[in-house]
Amino acid sequence: MKPELTERVAEARSASGDALRVFLHDPAEEVVVAALANPSLTESDVCILLERLDLPASILGAIAAHPSWKKNEGVRLRLARHPQTPRRVALQFLRQIFLFDLVQISLLPSAPAEIRRVAEEIILQRLPQLAVGEKLALARRGSARVAGGILAEGHPQASSFALNNPFLNEAQILRVLADPDAHERIVHSIAHHPRWSLDYNIRMALVRHPAAPLAAVLHFLPEITMRDLYELSAAASLPENLRAYIQKEVARRAATKA
Repeated sequence: MKPELTERVAEARSASGDALRVFLHDPAEEVVVAALANPSLTESDVCILLERLDLPASILGAIAAHPSWKKNEGVRLRLARHPQTPRRVALQFLRQIFLFDLVQISLLPSAPAEIRRVAEEIILQRLPQLAVGEKLALARRGSARVAGGILAEGHPQASSFALNNPFLNEAQILRVLADPDAHERIVHSIAHHPRWSLDYNIRMALVRHPAAPLAAVLHFLPEITMRDLYELSAAASLPENLRAYIQKEVARRAATKA
C-alpha cells in the first residue's frame, strides 16, 4: 500500500465529525472500509455513505450485516434501493420498509428493475389493508402499475385520482379493461375521461367491454378503422344491438365511397 494511502486509511479509522465524513467520499475502497471500522461512525454517516452509487457490493454487504446499522430505517431504505446491493440483501430489506418508501423505490430510475418490480408487488399486496387516505395518496403518486392496481379495485375517489396519475399508461388501462367483470363505474370513467377516451386502443377495448356505455361506444365508431369494424362486426361476444350499429357504420362508409 502506498504511503499516502496508508496515511488516509489510518486517519479514516481515528477521525471524527466532519473530518470523518470527508473519508466517506474517498475513492479508495480501503479508506472507506477503514471509515466503517471507526467507532465514531454514526448511522447518519452510514446513510450519507450509501448515497454513493459507486460503492462495491462488498461494502454494501458489510453494512447490511452490521447488527446496529441494519435496524435503522434510513439504512435499510438506502440498501434496498442501491443498484450494487446484493439481490438477496435488497429483497430482504425491501419487505421491511414503509409504504411510501416503497413508492419512492418503485419510481427510482437508479434502482434495479427487479427491485422496482418487487416494490410494486409489495404495495399491491398491501392495497386491501390500506386506509382510504393512503390509497388516495398512492393513486396520485404511485407508479403506473400501482395506479392500475388501484384503478382495478374500483374505489370511486381513488380511481378518479389514478386516472389522472401522470405515470399511468395505456397498458395499465387496457389491463383493467381486459377484465369483463371490471367495475362498471370505472369503465364509464375511462370512457368519458378527456385523455384516455381519445386513445385508439382504449376505445377499441371499450367497444368490446360489456359494461361500456353505449352512447360513448357509438361516439367512437366513426373513428374506428374499417378493418377493425369488420372484425368487430364478426365478434360473437358483442351484444346484437351493438353489432347492428357497427354494421350500419360499415354500410354508411361503404355508401359514402360508392
